[in-house]
Amino acid sequence: MNLGNCPQCGKLYVLNLKGMCSDCIRDIERQYEDCNHYLKENRGTTITELSEVTGVSIKQITTFIREGRISIANAPNMGYACEVCGTLIRDGNMCDSCRARLTKDIRNAYNDGDAGKSNQAEKTQGAYRIVDKFRDN
Repeated sequence: MNLGNCPQCGKLYVLNLKGMCSDCIRDIERQYEDCNHYLKENRGTTITELSEVTGVSIKQITTFIREGRISIANAPNMGYACEVCGTLIRDGNMCDSCRARLTKDIRNAYNDGDAGKSNQAEKTQGAYRIVDKFRDN
C-alpha cells in the first residue's frame, strides 16, 4: 500500500489520482460548488469579489478556471493574473505583452549567441531554435 502526506493538510493518506487526502478533496469540491453557485447568480462578478464572498482563495479559483471546471466565457469581468506581471488575462499563462517580450528575448539570445551558425539552425523556427542551439553543443 502506497502512503503519502497530503500536500494541503499534511495528513497521512493512501496515494490516489488526486494527490491529496479525502478530507481535502471534499473541501476543494465544496469550494468549487460554492464558487459555481455564486457565479450562476452573479455573472458580472470579478475573481476578487468571488474570493471574498465564497472564502475561496484566488489561487484555487484560478486552478478551477485552468482545469476548465469554471467557465469564464459567460463571465465578462472574470479573469486571472498573468504569471509574469499580474495583469488580468482570460486564457493561457501570460498576457500578450509578456509573451511578446519572451519571444523577443529568446530571439535576441539566439541571434547573439549564434550569429555565424550553419543552415541547420536556420531550418528550425520559433522558440525551438534555442533548444537546437544547446543540443548541438
